[in-house]
Amino acid sequence: MSGMSRVRADACPGVFATHDAADGPLARVRLPGGAVTAQQMQVLAGCAQDLGDGDVHLTSRGNVQLRGVRQPGLAARLGDAGLLPSPTHERVRNVLASPLSGIHGGLADVRGLAGELDRALCARPALAGLPGRFLFAFDDGRGDVAAEGADVCWRAVTPSSGVVLLAGVDSGAHVPRSGSVSSLLAVAQAFADARGSAWRVGELAEPSVLLPDGPREVPRERAVRVDPTVGRIGQAVGVAPRFGRLTAEQLRVLAESGDAMVTPWRSVLLPAGADVERLHEAGLSTDPATAEITACIGAPGCAKSLADVRADAAVLVPSGEQVHVSGCARRCGRPSGTHRDVVAEGGGYRVDGRWTPASGLADALARRALA
Repeated sequence: MSGMSRVRADACPGVFATHDAADGPLARVRLPGGAVTAQQMQVLAGCAQDLGDGDVHLTSRGNVQLRGVRQPGLAARLGDAGLLPSPTHERVRNVLASPLSGIHGGLADVRGLAGELDRALCARPALAGLPGRFLFAFDDGRGDVAAEGADVCWRAVTPSSGVVLLAGVDSGAHVPRSGSVSSLLAVAQAFADARGSAWRVGELAEPSVLLPDGPREVPRERAVRVDPTVGRIGQAVGVAPRFGRLTAEQLRVLAESGDAMVTPWRSVLLPAGADVERLHEAGLSTDPATAEITACIGAPGCAKSLADVRADAAVLVPSGEQVHVSGCARRCGRPSGTHRDVVAEGGGYRVDGRWTPASGLADALARRALA
């Protein structure tokens, strides 16, 4: 049934199974739906400061990572804060949800669905064996997280009903909001039973066989809309940490505003009452342009990186388009939407098909912006 064969084990990191990066063990902490309480942010800040490199790194799945981790005590501290509800399921708790749902725009309110799925997922021992890359999503109808390539996604088409997407493709299966969690878990179970060596639904020859009633008529494509998540947005204030990196002290400042939502675009949504002046004093930007330039961790944190991409990207000036700078051809952390792809190569970077030295990177990007 699988359309491809994997020859190595899934090594997606967690807290108990860390990744050996060049700068030390990397631990990934899942935040289903991106939700994190003020108290949990304080705990994460303490863990970063006491047991890691001092920073908390946001990921493209709305999770967080700690780098340079010294293991003793990490799991206990995270567990006490409710960040590790199931040691057996910690790597499979990958759930996206439209972060602005119930705040600004969208057809349906999907708040609470990620948490409901997380609890039901952790209660099913058979699903602990899902690959660490398997991704669930709940889209409120605007198409934001539906565009993030989830293995299975419920996307609203009315306030009370939606369709199931498999590997980002609308299956045509209509499901009420009340049945969305059970439907997504049923697909996950079907995948677990039939996946062979596949890690993702898109690797199956016929993903539609995961649906209870088999293939449906493929509907026309629906619109994708990723609304800005930085700045003042309805009843929220969005913050864009540079390259998705927060110091422990900056995370504590965010916690002063109350519970938050980490987005898949490495921004953080805070309650409307957040003290913007205090955020700015802490070096946290509420300018949407800050999020236009992203970069992987680069050297020296990653042994595969051919350049210190964050140092090189730090001099770039936002120009109204998304730019992602990668240290190698793997392009880790790249945005799913339209963006300019800048990849380290042979002592410089490949930009728009042409090689340029690192010192000429800003000029190479500006040339097309002016064209």
